[in-house]
Amino acid sequence: MKSETVSSSDTIITYGLIVMTVTHTITHVFQRMPSALFPTLMKPTEFNLTLQQVGLIAAIPPLCSALLSIPMGLLSDRYGSNRMVLISMAVSAAGCLIASQAQTPLMFIVAISLLSINTTIYHPAAYSFTTKLVKPRNRPRALGIHGAGGTLGMSVGPISLSILMGLFAYKWRQVYIFWLIPVILGVLAVLRLKSEPTDDVQVEIDEKIENDSRGEATSLLTMGLLMFLVSVGINTIGRSMIASFLPIYMVNVKGLSNSLSNLIYGSNTLMGLVAAPLGGAFAVRFGEKRWLLAVLLFSYVSIGLAFVIPSDIAFVAFYLLSGFFNFLGMAANSSIVAKLSSSQQRGLGYALYFLPGSIMGAVAPVLAAYIGDAYGLSAIFYASLIVYFAGLFVLKFFVKVRPS
Repeated sequence: MKSETVSSSDTIITYGLIVMTVTHTITHVFQRMPSALFPTLMKPTEFNLTLQQVGLIAAIPPLCSALLSIPMGLLSDRYGSNRMVLISMAVSAAGCLIASQAQTPLMFIVAISLLSINTTIYHPAAYSFTTKLVKPRNRPRALGIHGAGGTLGMSVGPISLSILMGLFAYKWRQVYIFWLIPVILGVLAVLRLKSEPTDDVQVEIDEKIENDSRGEATSLLTMGLLMFLVSVGINTIGRSMIASFLPIYMVNVKGLSNSLSNLIYGSNTLMGLVAAPLGGAFAVRFGEKRWLLAVLLFSYVSIGLAFVIPSDIAFVAFYLLSGFFNFLGMAANSSIVAKLSSSQQRGLGYALYFLPGSIMGAVAPVLAAYIGDAYGLSAIFYASLIVYFAGLFVLKFFVKVRPS
């Protein structure tokens, strides 16, 4: 029997959305594991890495993703979401196998680069698929649910390192083998998708006329989308500067154990499990841009307080709070991309959306490493705050999004 993928009427929860949410989790499990492993890999018994070597290793995977981002978006539009998601799962499995056997930094770089490319293949296909499952007015809700899957994966990755290495005495290479099983199950779930949406869900005639009058995008490279990509790229610099070196900061400056730092690091993104779908509902009510500006402001203030207040308890509390506010804006971000791109080019639209993150994600760790060497680890996080507010300024004054 054929699995249902396309929503009719106002239904949001479908088999297609469930599969995309689950595979989003599996895809993002590996995203934060390298950063969580850096304190371990800096030890003489492992790779004996320096701070600048860590920055270089952190920069290579997003650079690989940047080179492949636009081609993957074009392939998604041409060959369909199902095939591209299956390819992403295969690449993920290859990365896991190589990581499990990595005996040199070069092998580790190859492995985590494949696991980063996996997300580059996955995102244009899965986000395009999800936006076409529901009516335009329900996109933020569907994207919020889909985004929750991704944030769960980002949190589960570091937490699994903490549990499997801390409680069950796994070696870090064995953790990558452990995650092969969910990858295979994800492949089986995607294979049950016998069809996929190829265009946006049809709306009633009066709603369609209303959408047309609001200026729904019919071409891709509009000024609105370009300025939105600029704001995303600037914000990614700040996020990557923090993400690459925060586990090292918690171990070397705060004096926490590797297991505890990984648990805290993963718990930040675990906030998205609740915040992403909740943020989608509020984005529908208040409008995507207005909601995004508000929650990003609260997120940046929270991360600033985490590093300014000397208390370790305050650091953890505000760090987790910053993650909660950040993920409240996830659905709004994704929905803005859908508004600013046509359904026929939505895979490419999402590829462009993730491209600044890949490019700046390659630049930011190297920049942060130099700042850390010159001025200390704490300086990295203060510099990132300046970058964050610059991105917020661009979003506020240069990105035009018509209200829902």
